[in-house]
Amino acid sequence: MKNSLLAAALSTLLISGVSFAEEKKYSEEHSYKASAELGFLYKTGNSKSGDIKTGFDFEHEYARWRSELKANLLYKKTEVEETDDQGNVTDEFETSDQKFTLDAKTNYTLEADGKNYMYGSFGYVDDRFSSFDYQATVSAGWGKKWYETETTSFFADIGPGFKRDRIMADGDVESENDDSFIVQAQGLYTQQINEHVQFKQLVRAIQALESGKNSIYRAESSLTTKLIETLQVKISFIVDHNTEVSEGDKKTDTQTAVTLVYSF
Repeated sequence: MKNSLLAAALSTLLISGVSFAEEKKYSEEHSYKASAELGFLYKTGNSKSGDIKTGFDFEHEYARWRSELKANLLYKKTEVEETDDQGNVTDEFETSDQKFTLDAKTNYTLEADGKNYMYGSFGYVDDRFSSFDYQATVSAGWGKKWYETETTSFFADIGPGFKRDRIMADGDVESENDDSFIVQAQGLYTQQINEHVQFKQLVRAIQALESGKNSIYRAESSLTTKLIETLQVKISFIVDHNTEVSEGDKKTDTQTAVTLVYSF
């Protein structure tokens, strides 16, 4: 009798285990998502200027792999008065802001429940009106899906890496590389407020390990409202902070934008 009960219990556990494994089995099909956004502002009157903000997001999922690529460009031209050698004054448009950012990241889920993952990431910033010709970072480490429901999720990861800041030439000072080892930590909170509105909050810290080296901090908040199935309006606010900049440059930049996003 006891042996029969034990056999039945083991059979139940095995069946449950098989069912659990089937529920957690990852899809062997490739999944793709992409979106493009565009915002434009043109000002006339006492002064003239034109602003363009554009971006592209791409996501790919396969089995336990998840990869994403994000590219953004901000470009602005402002009207200024130019005086030639004869003293003639003309109005010309010149570039007054230009910033390009690229972020790539790949995650590999470690277990069936999908909570823990390993990641590798690359970041690149080219801001023509900053202290740097460009800034590049690479990092790899561990992350976890700390909280997830049908409407809310929170991911966070941390790992070591390497950063290169190409310091812009200034007067008699030539351009040079400023390299440092880093620890990168970031968290992403997502809240689906209702069927049409989604809120996202990203926080990232790139901490240089050596004293006196530049560390980078970023906070990005966005609110996206769906107009139709493939078209949304996005309001975003970004804060970028560098701890070490050239004399006369500000350490903190902010960016507020309203863009249209097309998903396909």
